Amino acid sequence: MLTRNNTVLTIIDVQGNLAQVIDLRDIVIENIRKIIKGCQVFDIPILLTEEINLGPTIPEITDLIPETRPIIKVSFSSCGNEEFVKALQTLERKQVLLAGMETHVCVYQTAVDLIARGYEVQIIADAVSSRSQHNREIALHKMRDYGVIWTSTEMVLFELLKTAADPKLRNIINLVK
Repeated sequence: MLTRNNTVLTIIDVQGNLAQVIDLRDIVIENIRKIIKGCQVFDIPILLTEEINLGPTIPEITDLIPETRPIIKVSFSSCGNEEFVKALQTLERKQVLLAGMETHVCVYQTAVDLIARGYEVQIIADAVSSRSQHNREIALHKMRDYGVIWTSTEMVLFELLKTAADPKLRNIINLVK
């Protein structure tokens, strides 16, 4: 189970024109926004990556995390970037939540590399997508074969909440309605 003091959210490459042509775009972007807001409620750190050729992260995301500087990468896997690896190590958290695009390229390669480095990786399945549903589905199944855990936006939020007695319950309920 996820714990607040051991979890980090990584948002991968929600950028430029690519973000406009992603399958289920509106649902995925809204779920990424919900998970960001939920992580802010729980004081969970957020890492943001940008692939060098895709332009800036879309405003729907950056407006929520203006203090988060994107980590620019050339490798598809975020782990191919030394700055990302150091940022993750500095946080000293072993549970990594992944959201973003494209599921079958950058998200997939990051997930597999994180597993190889000993992290528990959970893919927020309703907060990732590709240009085609087919590529997204194949990537999700292949990641599961590597040990990546599938989850959903609401499942993450309530797993981190743990109990209805938590004073943060109202904040989370407002996010998911």
